[in-house]
Amino acid sequence: MIRSMTGFGRCEKVTEQYKISVEMKAVNHRYLDLSIKMPKRFNYFESGVRGLLKTYIQRGKVDIFISYEDYTKEKLCLKYNESLAAEYVQYFKQMSEAFAIDNDMTAGVLARMPEVLTMEQEPEDEDAMWKLLSEAIEEAAKRFVESRTVEGESLKADLLGKLKAMEDMVACVEQRTPAIVAEYQARLEAKVKELLGTSGIDEGRIVTEVTIFADKVCVDEEIVRLKSHISHMESDLLNGGGVGRKLDFLAQEMNREANTILSKANDLTISDKAIALKTEIEKIREQIQNIE
Repeated sequence: MIRSMTGFGRCEKVTEQYKISVEMKAVNHRYLDLSIKMPKRFNYFESGVRGLLKTYIQRGKVDIFISYEDYTKEKLCLKYNESLAAEYVQYFKQMSEAFAIDNDMTAGVLARMPEVLTMEQEPEDEDAMWKLLSEAIEEAAKRFVESRTVEGESLKADLLGKLKAMEDMVACVEQRTPAIVAEYQARLEAKVKELLGTSGIDEGRIVTEVTIFADKVCVDEEIVRLKSHISHMESDLLNGGGVGRKLDFLAQEMNREANTILSKANDLTISDKAIALKTEIEKIREQIQNIE
């Protein structure tokens, strides 16, 4: 399947305790660029999130938005630092003996000493949280890929149509090329006859001139390579997968061959077809920029 690089996917997972929403959208990019915006409490999972997304996405600038809601009451617990409390008791006793004053230490006084009793938030169950988060990301990624695939199939159909049109243009150039040499030879012989008459014609010289001209305008190699590139691109489109970069390379090579045909053209028909080829190749290159 051919995939576009633009896409959108969204998923929401809700339990009695939490709600996690994941939204993804992407535009064209030469490589894979993941931009993840999520709550600080999920920072621990960032590496896992990136690894999970890379199994679904190969190219594109992808923005991922993760939101989180906690329906539970704040989970707080009281922590007692016994060793610190023992140090307070020891130092109060030392001060009482050193300065001959009463030691009025009580449990209530000790409890008010800094860090003896503290309120802490109970830690989250990381395994359960990752399970819920990864499920939401995977579901959003699947929908994201589906949207890319639908658009990718439309791109494939359009590109195959353009390649078929290019095949017709190349066939026209291939068919026209031999006639150019024959027409040149006829014009050359007519011109010589006009200037020198029949007695002064040097057939060997005419053959030499025609051979030189034929070599200059010969585009056989370019036609063969162009047909090969078109065939390979059609095959890659039909086979599917992450072929965007390969197609872009093939389009550059096709443009190179079309430029050479245009530079060698000594005929209005071939020039027109070469310009039409370049125009079609440029359209193909623009479309390929959207393929993953």
